[in-house]
Amino acid sequence: MSEKTIRVRLVKGLRGVQHRHRLSVRALGLNKLNDMRELKDSPQVRGLIQTVNYLVRVEQ
Repeated sequence: MSEKTIRVRLVKGLRGVQHRHRLSVRALGLNKLNDMRELKDSPQVRGLIQTVNYLVRVEQ
C-alpha cells in the first residue's frame, strides 16, 4: 500500500509575513517563490498548510 502524498507550492513571497508563519513555510521545505514539495499527507503537514494557507497552494 502506497502512502498518500500532497504537493505544496509556495505562491506568495514571505516579505512582511509573521515570523511564525515563515517558520511554518520552512518546515514544509519551501524556500523560494514557486518552490514545490511532495510531502506525506499527515495531520501535522495539514496543520502547517492550514497555518499558511494564504501563502501556499495545494495540488493533489
